[in-house]
Formats: sequence, C-alpha cells, structure tokens
Amino acid sequence: MEFGNARFLSKLFTPLTLCFVLVILLSSPTSTEAYDSLDPNGNITIKWDLMSWTPDGYVAVVTMFNFQQYRHIQAPGWQLGWTWAKKEVIWSIVGAQATEQGDCSKFKGGTPHCCKRDPTIVDLLPGTPYNMQIANCCKAGVINSFNQDPANAASSFQVSVGLAGTTNKTVKVPKNFTLKAPGPGYTCGPAKVGKPTKFVTQDGRRTTQALMTWNVTCTYSQFLAQKTPTCCVSLSSFYNDTIVNCPTCSCGCQNNNTNPGSCVEGDSPYLQSILNGPGKYSYAPLVQCTSHMCPIRVHWHVKLNYKDYWRVKITITNFNYRMNYTQWNLVVQHPNFDNLTTLFSFNYKALTPYGSAINDTAMLWGVKFYNDLLMAAGPYGNAQSELLFRKDSNTFTFDKGWAFPRRVYFNGDNCVMPPPDAYPWLPNTAHPSIRPLVLPIMVLWIVLAFVML
Repeated sequence: MEFGNARFLSKLFTPLTLCFVLVILLSSPTSTEAYDSLDPNGNITIKWDLMSWTPDGYVAVVTMFNFQQYRHIQAPGWQLGWTWAKKEVIWSIVGAQATEQGDCSKFKGGTPHCCKRDPTIVDLLPGTPYNMQIANCCKAGVINSFNQDPANAASSFQVSVGLAGTTNKTVKVPKNFTLKAPGPGYTCGPAKVGKPTKFVTQDGRRTTQALMTWNVTCTYSQFLAQKTPTCCVSLSSFYNDTIVNCPTCSCGCQNNNTNPGSCVEGDSPYLQSILNGPGKYSYAPLVQCTSHMCPIRVHWHVKLNYKDYWRVKITITNFNYRMNYTQWNLVVQHPNFDNLTTLFSFNYKALTPYGSAINDTAMLWGVKFYNDLLMAAGPYGNAQSELLFRKDSNTFTFDKGWAFPRRVYFNGDNCVMPPPDAYPWLPNTAHPSIRPLVLPIMVLWIVLAFVML
C-alpha cells in the first residue's frame, strides 16, 4: 500500500505539474493588495483632461481627486510620475513642476520644461505668483481627506505636451503611473479612456467639455507604505489601577548597537543640537526613546460610569520630534458609537462601511485653529478629548474588555493594539491568565479537607 502511494506521488509531482503550481502561486493575490474594510471604495482618481490642441501636441489639466474618507496626503506632499508612450516632452507646466529637466540638447529654439521619458511632477508651494497658479494648485502637495475637508480634497496642474500627436487618433495615453504620498504606498492601475469631462461656466448657462479624458485609479496599501507600524494604542480604566501600555517594540526596538541614533531621550541635554543637526529638514521620524518606539500613541481611558451614561477620554501623543501633523484624524471602531451623545473639542463623523444598519465606526479630527495641528514631540505634542456614550442595556458591560476599542487608525494607518488578555479587568473578575489555576487549587483544598476528616 505504501509503495502504491509513493508511485502516485511521483506521478503527481512531475515537472509539468510543478510549473503549473508555480504559475498559480505567482499569479495569486499578494498581501500587499490594497483593500480597507473601513473604506472599501476609497481611492485617488487622476483625471487627465485634454483641453485644446497645439501645433505639435495638446494642453491638458491633470487633477487628483482624493475619494478616501479619512486618508490624506500630508507634507512633504505628493509626487506623480508616468512614462510617455512615445517621445513626448513637456513644453510648459502651470501649478506644478518637474523635478528634473532631462536632456533637452536636441532642441535649438525654445527649451522644454522637461524632456525625460519618465517625468516626476510635484506641487508648487503656497505663495507662488498668481501667473504660475491654476485652481486647486500650490498647496505643497497636501491633499485633505474627502470627509475631513472636501473643498481641499483635490490638486490640479496644467501641462502643455509636445511631440504628442494632434488628434484623438494619434495621441497616446501615458503608462506606468506612480503616486508617492510622499513615499510608497499607492498602486496605480492603467490609464483608461473615459467619457470627456464636462465643465459648467460660473453663471451656469453654458457647458463645455474636454477633447478627451483619461482616468487612472490609485489605491493605498499600508504594507507597501512602510515596513513597520506608525502608531500604537494603550489602555486604562477607572475600575483598575493597571495601565496597559503599547506592546513592546510595536513600531521597532531600541538598538544602539546596530542602529545608533534611532531615538533620543526626552530629557537629553543634546536634544536641541540633534534636532538642529544634519537631519533638521528630513521627514524621517526621530522619535523619543520608548518601549514601543512609535511616532504616535493613542490612549483610551474609561473615565467615569453614570447610571445611563459612561465617559471615555482619548489622548493622542506625538513622540516624533520632526513632524507636526496637520489635519490629523483618528478612526475608532467600537459598538457603542451608535449611541455617542456628546463629544468635546474634536469633530466627529460616523463611518458606515457596512451600511446604515451598523454604526460602530467614528472618524475624529481636530477643531480648526484649536487643535487641528498636532505639534511635534514635547510639552505641546498632544491632543485630547472626552466622549460621552449612552448605555444600551442589551449590550453595555465593563466585563471582558468590552469598553475598549476594536480597532484604531491614525491618519489612515492601523495602530498596534495590546493583546486582549492584557486589557484591564473588573476587580471582582479573575484575570484570564490566572483563571486556569483557580480550579486545581479548589480541588486540592477539597481533597485535603476529606483526608483530614
């Protein structure tokens, strides 16, 4: 019987079969595919609208729309790249600029703005002269999220393309689009020809349309964005003195032997000299030395218990000395958000990724000109608020960690949660780690009692 099985296996694993299995594995979805269960339809859509023809090409308006509910692009801003299908050049650009000009030596007259076959475009800074601006440009590449600030959830620039063809049949769609915001994280699909965009004049009496419109969809994956998490969650409650810290090494570990200078002590006498050193203008995190090594910590404290209500305090602490987080936001999932009564010093919007029947996810962000800027690490590097929930007699309990959040996101990235068995427990409830010891001890006592009798 064993010999027969061996012959069967030898026939099964032929070279042809192994090749087939390899093809299946390589073509299967990877863990880096972008899908967010709390924002399943979120994406950044790039619209490339051809507005007019020129003697050797066209003028186009390129607009990036952020259709993500809570994920935004922060400083130092977006970088958009692509590869030309032919030998196109950029004669001029308004509202943005190419990072490199490339080799334009073959042009004897006017020199193009960029001759690279794979240009990279960045936004201009605020304060750019008006003759170099168009609508929705010049915000240093910052694009806010759709829920938080829809008026600033887009960025545009105008580009004049040469050597490109002058009809709908001769012009070619660019390919290999890339979007960095500011680093990796977004994956862009191919450009597709869509219905020409229509534009309505300010008086609403006339509608014009683009000559052609190409659409590109880019989706985000936290696995591509960074190798390690960027935030963690700590927990505490009024009914237990235990403070559950962020898990050790949530975002990395202190290791002065292999990675010296990875963090700095908050009370170090050399702190200012380090901050003003060679990496002063770098966006690479320089964090305070902690057990978790995360740039951001979110603390959830169950503060008070009333007859019909209960209160929670949320504190966001910035441990990054090199980053002020503008337009930050927090996404929290908890079953009692369907009965949120009052919120102090934060803005709130319900997220309903599963339909209106389930309202357990909240988006929170700072009040403009009050706490919408989370300062760098230090005495002012925190923001806090309190939430008042109405109790539901069918679901409310302090037992088994029910009062703590299920998931927490900061600026769209999933934060590391403590393990459930470490949550603060009620005083009259044995901790899960010691419950298995209780029964054997009771049995031993009973046996000893019978023996003594």
